[in-house]
Amino acid sequence: MIIGIPKEIKNNENRVSLTPAGAYALVKEGHSVLVEKGAGIGSGFSDEEYQNAGATLCNVEEVFAKAHLIVKVKEYLESEYKYLREDQLVFTYLHIANDKPFADALIQSKTSAIAYETIVSKNNSLPLLTPMSEVAGRMAVQVGANMLQKSNGGSGILLGGVPGVMPANVVIIGGGVVGFNAARIASGLGAQVQVFDIDAQRMAYIDDVSNGTIHTIYNNEYNLKESLKTADLVIGAVLIPGAKAPKLVTKDMVKLMKKGSAIVDVAIDQGGCIETCDHTTTHDHPTFEKYGVLHYSVANMPGAVPRTSTMALSNATLPYILKLAHLGLDALKQDEGFMKGLNTHQGVFTCQAVAEALNGVYKDPKEIL
Repeated sequence: MIIGIPKEIKNNENRVSLTPAGAYALVKEGHSVLVEKGAGIGSGFSDEEYQNAGATLCNVEEVFAKAHLIVKVKEYLESEYKYLREDQLVFTYLHIANDKPFADALIQSKTSAIAYETIVSKNNSLPLLTPMSEVAGRMAVQVGANMLQKSNGGSGILLGGVPGVMPANVVIIGGGVVGFNAARIASGLGAQVQVFDIDAQRMAYIDDVSNGTIHTIYNNEYNLKESLKTADLVIGAVLIPGAKAPKLVTKDMVKLMKKGSAIVDVAIDQGGCIETCDHTTTHDHPTFEKYGVLHYSVANMPGAVPRTSTMALSNATLPYILKLAHLGLDALKQDEGFMKGLNTHQGVFTCQAVAEALNGVYKDPKEIL
């Protein structure tokens, strides 16, 4: 199969979907890899490294025109919609539940699109979302600590405090991969950390592995509202695979927060779980202020640390890319969890959560493949 690796064009998106090591593995298996010139530069991979791995360097038109399988990191932007076609597979983070124009383009072109974020492993985890969730969770604390600096418009609080001075209060909504990684970093820096969740088993796990240094609280409106009053940093880390994130923090709750406090909504690529994060921002202009509270809603957070992110993502995606390269869509028939990654095919939605979010036509992928 011919695999195409285009350069990402989203604002400050420096990740690339395949490392030279991944290209080498595919070529060794008898496949052709077309890499757009300069695609890996932002992640520290030169064109020469891809050539030495056996890949062929091309311009963007050649990559999209010749490849049977397009592997990307982020969704297509409007200028890339023209490249979508029925006889091509697309494998990337789609997040189309919150991106109707892209969803419409996929449906109209009848493209078969597989989303990293809805593939499920045998242990019911999300294997291709996990590495970027780990990065985003850890980055959220780093970003939040920076936002709290007075020079950046924050309240002037050091996250971990110092002897004789209380540390910051960090409230994390969601105890999944993002939330747990954020909690570990915040706790490690000395902050007081509260994680809100509704899964008793997950909260017990967090309490156990943190030896009680991370405090878990059952998530309901009353409990959350009370904690937000004293929060210095709030991290939104809620995920419903494939669907829009629920708005768990309303604007009235945000109004209760202290002036100069900060919000990082990691769920923004799925619409956000905080009502006042009503639009995405970019790494160029990442923050805005509402009701005296600083907000951060960058949809591609891991793009700020592309070397780490690219290597982590490629490690996770390569086994799936190899299966697609060998078998095409038949690879999905052999793996029910992989099948759940298929979001669009032949002009219909094949992921129920996405179809419901967009009021679209859903068909069971098992019936149409």
